[in-house]
This record gives sequence, C-alpha cells and structure tokens, in this order.
Amino acid sequence: MSDSARSADGAKDAIKIFAGNSNPALTAAICKELGVPVARADLRRFSDGEINVDIQENVRGGDVFVVQSTSMPGNDHLMELLLMLDALKRASAGRITAVIPYYGYARQDRKVAPRVPISAKLVADLLETAGASRVLTMDLHAGQIQGFFNIPVDNLYATPVLLRYLRDRINGDPTTVISPDAGGVERARAFAKRLDGSLAVIDKRRSGPNEVAEMNIIGEVQSRTAILVDDMVDTAGTICSAAQAAIDAGAQEVLAVCSHAVLSGPAIDRLEKSPIRELIATDTIAQGPRSTACKKVKILTVAPLIAEAIRRTHQEESISSLFV
Repeated sequence: MSDSARSADGAKDAIKIFAGNSNPALTAAICKELGVPVARADLRRFSDGEINVDIQENVRGGDVFVVQSTSMPGNDHLMELLLMLDALKRASAGRITAVIPYYGYARQDRKVAPRVPISAKLVADLLETAGASRVLTMDLHAGQIQGFFNIPVDNLYATPVLLRYLRDRINGDPTTVISPDAGGVERARAFAKRLDGSLAVIDKRRSGPNEVAEMNIIGEVQSRTAILVDDMVDTAGTICSAAQAAIDAGAQEVLAVCSHAVLSGPAIDRLEKSPIRELIATDTIAQGPRSTACKKVKILTVAPLIAEAIRRTHQEESISSLFV
C-alpha cells in the first residue's frame, strides 16, 4: 500500500492510546507527551458487576496501545485489560501493545511450595490469549517473567527518573544504598554505582507473608545517608523495619526508593511512625487520598519515559537506550 493510501485510511498510520480505569492520570500525561488525545472507549459495569467494554474508534489495521496497571483492585483492573485487548483484537487492530506500568501477580513467579500457582505465568498466558501483540512494562518484580511470554516484552526501568531526584536530594552527602533482601542486590548495586555510594544488604528472616521477624544489616551505614531501594512497597512492613535497623546501626538519615508504591493495608500508618524521612516512588500506580496526603510520600512521573518508549515502538525504532 502506498503512503498516500495509508494516510487516507487514517487508522493504519495513527497511534491510538486507550486508558483503563487503573491510572487515567498517567495515560493522560503520556498522551500529552506524545501530542495525541486519549482514544475513546467506554468501560461500564452491568448491575451484577460484570465489565462491559465498548471501543468507540476505528482501529482496523492500526497500532494501538492500552495503558493499564493491574493495581488495586487487581482482579478488576486485570479483567478490564483483558476485555479491552479482546475488543481491539476483534476490531481488527493491526498491533496491540499492552502497556502495563505495574504488572500485578508478579510476586508469584515460581513454585515455593508443592501446591501453589505460578500466577505471573498465568497472567502472561491470559494477556497473549486476549490478543496482546507485545507488552511494555516497568520494573518487573523478577526479570525472568519476560520468559513467560511468547511475544516481545520490553521491561523499562524507572532508575533514571529516581536517580535524577536522588542526586539533588542527597547533594553529595556520604551515602549507603541498602537492599532489603538478597534478591534486590543487583538493583541496589546499580543505584550505589550511579550515586557513588557504598552498598549494604539486609539479611531478613520472614515468619510469614508480609511479616518479617528479624533483620541484620551487612555493610557500613554509620553517619551516612541510608537509601533503601526496592521494586515495590506494599504493606511497608519490610521497608519500615529496615529503616529502623539502619537508624539503630547509626545511619544519619533514611530515604526509601521504589518503582511501585502499592501502599496497601497499614502502609501509610507504618510510614508515618517510621524513621523514613521520605518514600520516593513513581506514578505507575495511582495513589489514594491517604497516600497523596502523606507528606513522606514523594511521587515522580514516568510518563515521559513511557511515552518515548511508545513513540519508538510505533516508529519501529530501537528502545534499548531506555534500558538504563
């Protein structure tokens, strides 16, 4: 097909970005960065709670992106995403990219007991079956989740956004970057290298899900700014206990950094009572009234980063330079 014919068709050349209900503000910010409007779709509920999706634009042969974090309520937002993907597939969209800033169910990425599911793999299968041609996500809980898909997966990192703020915040003070567990050492090491800080690890012993019984810091934090780095903060039990351990070890100040501020259950109460001076996170998850009002929570936007990845994907350009 000639360029003029494709332009006349309209839908095939246009980039269309649809928003789920999980984080419409982030989608609007992404669209503003790209200079395109949010595509029209109607997401409603039947009286029994079932989700009804109506795509209200022509997408035949087009390149479409659906922005939806599977955050609280995770099951509802996941179902919305699946139904939107299915609707777009049945509307003959040319390529459908599921943009999932926060990929839910990622913590269940392997069998840790004899009779448990691998939920991250199940969600990957559901996304493919629903019609996703590729997935764009951010800071997966475990990198191997990319291997659960048989379609391309681009896993972006919020590190550049977080580092930019941290450099100004610590202003050259002696710094130790702390990983709250052994699994996050690689992430913490990357932060420490770019902040010219030292590295420490917390040895934690769990007594059950979301419950930490004991913590010991391996590394030097005496009279230094301690930066706790994790991919997500859920109930904030681990991060608050780690902050207290850092203060007990002589840290001058404690900052916490994460990509995904889940902040469920008692998280805000724990943060308010903790020695954490500031929790720095991104807007991959929309925050509720309590976390928005909490003075310790600082939210940075990743809209420009995601928008650039979408633009390059649409124009068939490399996005490898975004993987910092």
